[in-house]
Amino acid sequence: MKKLIPFGALIFIVALALVFPSVKTVTIPNNKIDSGDTAWMLTATALVLIMTPGLAFFYGGMVTKKNVLSTMLQSFVCMGVITVIWVIFGFSLAFGDSIGGVIGDPRTFFMMKGMLGNATWKLAPTIPLVLFAMFQLKFAVITPALITGAFAERIRFNSYIIFICLFCVFIYCPLAHSTWHPDGLLNKLGVLDFAGGTVVHMSAGWAALASALYLKKRNETVHSPARISYVLLGTGLLWFGWFGFNAGSALGSGTLAATALATTTTASAAAAMAWIFFDIMCGKKPSVMGACIGAVVGLVAITPASGFITISHSLIVGIVAACVSNLVVLWRSKTSIDDTLDVFPCHGVGGMVGMLLTGVFAHKNVNSGNLTGNGLFYGETHLFYVHIIALVAVSAFAFFGSLLLLKITDSISRLRVSADEEIAGLDITQHDEGL
Repeated sequence: MKKLIPFGALIFIVALALVFPSVKTVTIPNNKIDSGDTAWMLTATALVLIMTPGLAFFYGGMVTKKNVLSTMLQSFVCMGVITVIWVIFGFSLAFGDSIGGVIGDPRTFFMMKGMLGNATWKLAPTIPLVLFAMFQLKFAVITPALITGAFAERIRFNSYIIFICLFCVFIYCPLAHSTWHPDGLLNKLGVLDFAGGTVVHMSAGWAALASALYLKKRNETVHSPARISYVLLGTGLLWFGWFGFNAGSALGSGTLAATALATTTTASAAAAMAWIFFDIMCGKKPSVMGACIGAVVGLVAITPASGFITISHSLIVGIVAACVSNLVVLWRSKTSIDDTLDVFPCHGVGGMVGMLLTGVFAHKNVNSGNLTGNGLFYGETHLFYVHIIALVAVSAFAFFGSLLLLKITDSISRLRVSADEEIAGLDITQHDEGL
């Protein structure tokens, strides 16, 4: 019977597509679709998509050889699973008509209805609504993929699928709606998150910590990266795709996109060098892994701030994030927390550092949209206090919510592989494949 459940789900999806065809055309004469903005957002959407395969290489190179394929598939499969959820009702949960500022009405864009014609999103009036929906989909895809580094080498693949579905619906979509929808709770509070520091990286980081605690330590504590060259390749793809992630979040091809692109690459470069120099100061040799992790931490930290701060301040964001994350990695290594690939110290902490520094350095001259005031650096305190409140609230929601979802998933389908399966490796035991 259990083997028939996935097939039944596919039949259900096909039935929905037949019963609710998305052929409704919405025509809004006053909207002017800009070809330049549309062209850039088509490119940005593709750039963000390539980040997920990039993450697969980034994580895949870090795990042991017997778990490379399993780890990479955990990232790759998100492009399939999350896309289906997003098309049916996920986009509506994130950007549909607001219900209490916490979640969207799942009926608003159910099965992508109303996506044809020149319909647009209210905050992106120069690009088609369907393009905005597909751009946001790529953010929803990579977020659960980020979590996989925390429980790498010890989770059952079937159970993982259940967990990411629950995470997308009950953690990601509410945070996206609260932060990015104009009627969202955090948005109205004045929280700034240009491209996902809160919605993507903090949520994934806290879910990663919850996963590491829930699944406990691996049986094999000796960890030897399978292929560091994969990590370098993955970092390059992530850095490349991140231009779509951050500059694309300007939702147009103007000066704000250019600013976000500049702050993104500057912060990443500064963080990569800061990580290397920090390691040297600690008596370590400069390493490929360190440079790559530092670059990604810089990308994570600049994400919420990229469209709100100056280029010179992005240097500070990258350096501070790299040093803080490096310290947290060192602290984590001395505890019993087995966050396999240090997702929480890098993505969770990096996202929190970026969120706080947005409240420090944001200025209306860079981007006046939704700013209730300038940052702490300019002598104003309100924005910084708002970000502290939001940081605590989002952290609690993502951490405890993820713990609950892990427990629910475990009650449906056992999360952790057996000791024998872990020793044999997930490539063979979960997929009957190997390098």
